[in-house]
Amino acid sequence: MSIRSMLFALAFGIVSLTAARAEGLRPMEGKSIDLGEISGIAYYTVERDGFHVVATLAQGEAGKPFRVVSVLAPGQRVILSTPQQEGAIEISRKGDSVLVRKANTASN
Repeated sequence: MSIRSMLFALAFGIVSLTAARAEGLRPMEGKSIDLGEISGIAYYTVERDGFHVVATLAQGEAGKPFRVVSVLAPGQRVILSTPQQEGAIEISRKGDSVLVRKANTASN
């Protein structure tokens, strides 16, 4: 097993141990992201300039991982999707809360 595979297995293990909250996410709490063939985890940290949302994604176990970072102010959102329209994930900031939900790509 490669080091990358072990890191992903560890990350997914940690995510599975954290409680899923329908109402939101806490700082540094991992949340699974599933976009069909592309999946990974997302978390955020609280910084002076906003909430830094970090999503690390890869295609399957052999895919090269990539990271998406977005800084959210209150009322802002970021949508992660694939061209295959297999789903989309919206990460939004409502005041001091961060919400992760499936997004309707047709309306975005």
